[in-house]
Formats: sequence, C-alpha cells, structure tokens
Amino acid sequence: MTIPIWQLLVLLLIAAVFILGRITGFRMIKRLLVGRPLKTRELSQAQHHLVWYLALPILSADLYSSVAYGPEAGATELVGLGPGAEWLILPIVGATVLLLLIIVLSYIMGILAYPNGGGGYSIARDNFKSPWISLVAASALMIDYVLTVAVSVSAGILAVASAYPVLVPDETVLSVICVGLIALVNLRGVSESATLFSWPNFLFAACMLFLIGWGVANDVTHGFVQPQTPPFGVLPKGFTLLLILKAFSSACSSLTGIETISNAVPIFREPRQKGAIKAYVTMTIVTGITLVGIGYQLYAKGITVKLNNTMLSQLTSVYFGHGPIYQIITWSTFLVLIIAANSTFTGFPQLMALVARDRFLPEALSLRGDRLGFSNGLMVLALLSSLLLVVFQAQTNALIPLFAIGVFMSFTIAQVGMMRRWMKLRTKRWKAKAFINAVGAIVTALVTLVFSATKFAQGAWIVIAAIPLMVTVALLIHRHYVRLARELALDVQKEPATEHHVISLLLLSDVDRIALQSVSFAKSIAQDLIAVYIGFDDESIEKVEAKWAAWGEPCRLLAFKNEYRSVLQPLTRLVDRLQTREGREPDHIHILLPQLVPSVWWQFMLHNQRNFVIQAWFLRNQDVVVSTIPYHIRDH
Repeated sequence: MTIPIWQLLVLLLIAAVFILGRITGFRMIKRLLVGRPLKTRELSQAQHHLVWYLALPILSADLYSSVAYGPEAGATELVGLGPGAEWLILPIVGATVLLLLIIVLSYIMGILAYPNGGGGYSIARDNFKSPWISLVAASALMIDYVLTVAVSVSAGILAVASAYPVLVPDETVLSVICVGLIALVNLRGVSESATLFSWPNFLFAACMLFLIGWGVANDVTHGFVQPQTPPFGVLPKGFTLLLILKAFSSACSSLTGIETISNAVPIFREPRQKGAIKAYVTMTIVTGITLVGIGYQLYAKGITVKLNNTMLSQLTSVYFGHGPIYQIITWSTFLVLIIAANSTFTGFPQLMALVARDRFLPEALSLRGDRLGFSNGLMVLALLSSLLLVVFQAQTNALIPLFAIGVFMSFTIAQVGMMRRWMKLRTKRWKAKAFINAVGAIVTALVTLVFSATKFAQGAWIVIAAIPLMVTVALLIHRHYVRLARELALDVQKEPATEHHVISLLLLSDVDRIALQSVSFAKSIAQDLIAVYIGFDDESIEKVEAKWAAWGEPCRLLAFKNEYRSVLQPLTRLVDRLQTREGREPDHIHILLPQLVPSVWWQFMLHNQRNFVIQAWFLRNQDVVVSTIPYHIRDH
C-alpha cells in the first residue's frame, strides 16, 4: 500500500514537532514558530502609517484579486445555455462595474463621516438604537470573512492546478495547508509588513493590464470579431430572467473587500481621509478596467468554463502558451489570492475583538496574543475556513453561492446607517450625501435579495439561517455578561471583607513523602485540618492508620472504607455531613489534593486522573473550594 506524499509530509512534521518538543520543550517550539512575545507598549511601534499608494495594494487585494474568479463565476451559471449565451458575460460584467461605482461612492461618504474608520458594525452601532441591527452587520461580515479566505485560497490553488493538473486530486489538502501557513504568518505579526505584501499585488495588476493590452493589440491586428468569437445579442433557448439574475449575483463575488479601505482609514498617513479617498478612486478605476478588459477578452476568444482549468488560465494560454509569461501570470494570480486571504486575517480578528469589547462575544476574543495580534480570533478564522474547504472539497464554484450575501447585507445596513446619520446631523451638503447613501442602500438591498433568492437552494440558505443564529447567540452572551456584572458589583462602603470558618480536608493515598509535604503545607494555612483516607479493604485502612499513629498523628485522620471502589462517593457524604452537622457549621470546606508533577510530559497521563474528577464534581458546590498541592517528581 502506497502512502500519499502529503500524508508522509504530515507524519514527518508531527515527528519533527515531537522530537523538538522532547529536546527543547514546547515553549521553545512556540517561540520558534511565532516569535518572541512583544510588550504592550510596542503596539504603537508596530503600527505604521502608510502613504496611500502603498496602502492601496494591501487593502485592495481582496477586491482586486476576485477578478480572477468573479467573471467566471457569472459565466458558470450560463454554461448550460451553450455558446449562444457567452456574449452575456459583457452586460453582466458591465453591471458589476456599475454596482462597484455606486458602492465605492457610498463608502467615500462613510470615510467623510468616520475619519477614524467605520465599518458596517461601527456605523450600525452608532446610528441604530437596537443592538440586533449592528449584530446582523457583524455576523454577516464575519461569515463573509470566513468565506473570503475559503474562496480566495481555493481559487489560488485552482489557478496553480490549472497549470499543473497533477495537483488536482490534492486541492483540498493544499488549500488547508495554505490556510495554516497564512495563520502562522499572521501569528508572527508579519502581516504588518507593507512592503512584503504590496509587490505581489503590483505584479498581479501589471500582469492583468499587460494581458488586456496584449489582447487589445491582438484585436487591432486580427479584428475585434474573430472566428472563435461567439455571436452577440442573440438570446439563447432556455434564457430566463432568473438565470441572468443568478449569473449577475455570482459575478458580484468580485465586489467583496470594498469595505476594507473604509475600515482601515487610521493606517493612512495624514491627511488620512484624502489618502483613503485616493485609494478608493484608484482601486475603482483599476478594478473596473480589469473587469471590463478581462470580460471582453474572454468573450472575444470564445473562452468557456472548463472543469479544473480556469477561464483566466485558458485565456493566458491562448496568447502565450504555457511558457514563462503564462507561468508568471499563474503564480502572480496564486500569490494575490493568498494575500487576499491574508488581509482577511487582519479584519476578522479585529471585528471579533470589537464585538467582544461590547460583550457580545467571549471576552477572550478581545485579548491580544504574544505578538500583539488578536490571536484567538485569528485561530477561529483559520479553523472555520479550513472546515469549509474540507466540507466543500475546495471547489470555488461550490463556495460562491454562499459568498457575497454577508457582505452585501452589511453594505445595506451601513448605507442605511449613513443615511440616518446625515439626516440627523444635517451637516454641509447633507441632502446630497444622504441621497448617495440612499441609492447605495437600495441597490445593495436589491442585490442581497437577488442573491438570496437565486442562490437559496444552492447553499445560500446556510448563510441566511446562520445570521439569526449568530445574532441570538451574541444576545445571549451579552445578557450573561450584563447579569454577571450586576451580580459582581460591590458596594465598598457597605460590604467589608469578613473572616470565614473553614474546614480543610486533605485527601491522602498513603503515608509517604507526598503526605509529608502536603500535611506540612496544609498545617501552615488551615484553621481546622482533617486528613482523609479512603480505602477499598480493611487491610489498607489498618496499614495507613498504623503508619499515621507511628508518625505521631500530625492532625486528625478520618479513614473510610468503600467496597464499591469509589473515592468520590464517601468524600461527598463527608462534605454533606460537615455542612449539615449541629453546632458551628463551616462557611466553606477546603479540599486539598496532592498532585504528582512528572518531569517528562508523557508521564502526565499516568497520574492525577482522580483529581480531575473530584475538581469537576465539586464545582457544583459554591461553598467547597478545591486546591492542589504539587509534588514534583525528580528526573530519573
């Protein structure tokens, strides 16, 4: 039986981690992979303000990279109509560019209103009283972020697999590996390096414009209508309005990532607003030209959808074969799609941290890791996107139906929020600004409805069902935090600290050196100490009692026999009896558990199982405190 190469690599990696862990300790592995911890005050030093043309390729990677799969996603919906429907890619791409202009103009209004950055969640939180509206925006964006990683990575792997078909069977594994590497890079904080991630974007943009320019030169030489160019303007048999709407909604996957610049205004160099607007305008022009140019070249050359060979790969091979230029364009496409996924690894954890600070998500998501990034949210994103890739077998076209609903829903909420803001503040030219955002809200709402209706059966229902579920969970989390804060509130004037009567129970397994250390420590802190031994036969009990007497009875010993071989049952009965006895009852019972600490990590599984059960069991009793007394085993 032969082992696939990727499984062999995984086994070798596990073996390497095990060996390194045995030699250097797992803390050293973490430092090797992630890097040294950074101090909180280093956060301001790690953040850099960028000139707009350096920020542009980083922040536009998500949007611009989608030109590699957006037009193809639209064409895929029409493939069943035959060659007569191929010309429809032109009006679909044209409508997509028009929608891009409307949304960008609307978000420029957001930059003017929120110079410190304001995404859909922040805008909704500021302009709607009800928290559920902002939570809908946040939930929709989080889903979109997860799908962006899955779609970008799967599209990047597909671009390479189109050039190297031998990789097709391993697309899922390669995609998950890429997500893991991106997560590792972000855990190290390398994503903060603008120079590193700007050049692949510049390269991809140059490749796309070069490809379009080459195509135009070819059209000038050989004619804009060539033998392979499909007929234009003829409606094929089977054409319906629903089908064209499905194609348009799929092509709108090219418009994810528009919000990124609006969210990231603080990273621009002063004047920030002008820099962000310049980036938006440039991004719109370049993306619009690329979409129209690529869309026309796909039509002019009669490129059709093929399994395991992208339309962009086919177009490139028509002009350049599989030579060096084809390889450069293929690998630049892969890199820019991976970087598009990488940019999401910054936005998603920040959004989760923002929502967590408002106490709608677990507080752990608002904490910064060793490298000052929100590492918990980052790992959540990596796990969820990897799960999607596995479930959908890294098939980009299978993921597209789930894509873009979240981002367009967030677009709509943000535009309505902006419209409410202008109408409330009535600043200079507020009517024009409100009108622009109103148009944006109407258009994005229509796109959301079209996408939801046309893609519902293909998987959009998952997103539509997930959003209210996420909002409900967020509200439940918030209610828990509010109630907890109310319960923990302390009136320092009326509620002084008081002394309690505590009985300490030290659980022994024998009279040995562990008992010596444990009894010595317990006598140092306990007011009323009782040693407890639970045996399973008379012989073991008599043996321990004899040793205890010979040791001088350092404290009172209670020995119990349990023929059912349970420690928990007699210990629970003892605690209940102490809590209900006549006379002075203890306020608290303190159970002390000696715990062996081996010198070798694998030996942990050989000890202390009983302690875990006891600790878990007594968590239900608020008047019982369980502590452990560690005994460190020496190296042998």
